[in-house]
Amino acid sequence: MRAENNGKPSILSDFIVVKALENGVSVIGMTRGQETKFAHSEKLDAGEVWIAQFTEFTSAMKIRGKALILTAHGAVESGKRNEETS
Repeated sequence: MRAENNGKPSILSDFIVVKALENGVSVIGMTRGQETKFAHSEKLDAGEVWIAQFTEFTSAMKIRGKALILTAHGAVESGKRNEETS
């Protein structure tokens, strides 16, 4: 559930769940502001789960590798499928 700010949903309460489907999945947090910079990175192995929240300092996340990403807006899978690699 999203926190509210003056009756409006706050984006600062949004979070994502990243489940690694292979070893070496990278989750990279990007800063908010005039210049976008790398703020934090994490490496996950297959089966590991990372729960990350958007904050006043984190505006974007980059996921590299095969992972299942769950958000309030739905689910998406990152990485290439086996038929895409041939």
